[in-house]
Amino acid sequence: MTQTAGTMTAAGIGGAGKAGSRPKLERAYLQLFEPSKDASMHNPGPKLARIDFQFNPKELVIAKAASWSRKAGKGSAKSAPPQYQGPQPSKLALEMFLDSSQAQSGDVVAVVNKLLECCVPTSESQSQKKGSPPWVQFRWGSLTGFMGYVASVSAKYTLFTSGGLPVRAVCTLSLEELAGDPPKQNPTSGGLLPRKIHRVVVGDTLAGIAYQEYANAGKWRALAEANGIDNPMKLKPGSQIMLPAVEELGARSPAGHAWDSEASAERRKRAVHAAR
Repeated sequence: MTQTAGTMTAAGIGGAGKAGSRPKLERAYLQLFEPSKDASMHNPGPKLARIDFQFNPKELVIAKAASWSRKAGKGSAKSAPPQYQGPQPSKLALEMFLDSSQAQSGDVVAVVNKLLECCVPTSESQSQKKGSPPWVQFRWGSLTGFMGYVASVSAKYTLFTSGGLPVRAVCTLSLEELAGDPPKQNPTSGGLLPRKIHRVVVGDTLAGIAYQEYANAGKWRALAEANGIDNPMKLKPGSQIMLPAVEELGARSPAGHAWDSEASAERRKRAVHAAR
């Protein structure tokens, strides 16, 4: 089943056995992924850890909202008609109950630490100088949640051993959708919507920035077009470079842009040579 942005899907009746038999018990879990290496919002990196629910959640709360705006009408007795701005990311709220009171072990603390680490950049993303927490997807049998990230985690310890070791906890999690359909243009300015911002330092090149962000130095020209940079050989330290999602870099530059002008042909050759 195709998943609509921001929804949860259920592919049929999961875990059904033979006629008259009880359905198979499925445990809910959180699947963690390495963030995308090409800045795509739809293709996660390799799988990381899996955090299993000791007890299945008793409820799931999924929320979706839309953004609207109204222009103030000076001297008008009524408000102006609302203008639809677009959807807000979907959110999923749930609780995870943990209990190791019988074993008197540190399993509860270990799981809580794993949940807290979902709000910390992964080692791989830090090594690539693109620090990002893991991407997360909630799964429960045939039920699959949207691709998102852990926006917040809180753990309430409710039982301790005589030595002060927490052996019971209730964890509250909030997951937020990464993205729906990737936006192509800003409706007011016509420009690409940024995903991240890179601040230029001495020695930076567009080819180097493209390789660092998209693992492809050849995207330097698309990056130049997205930012309206006429001369990639002269990046001003302290200036900001918009880093769109990789899906957005295919957009063509506006008509009349310096890169599309025949008069800039020689400058393009020099820029290509410099970027290489």
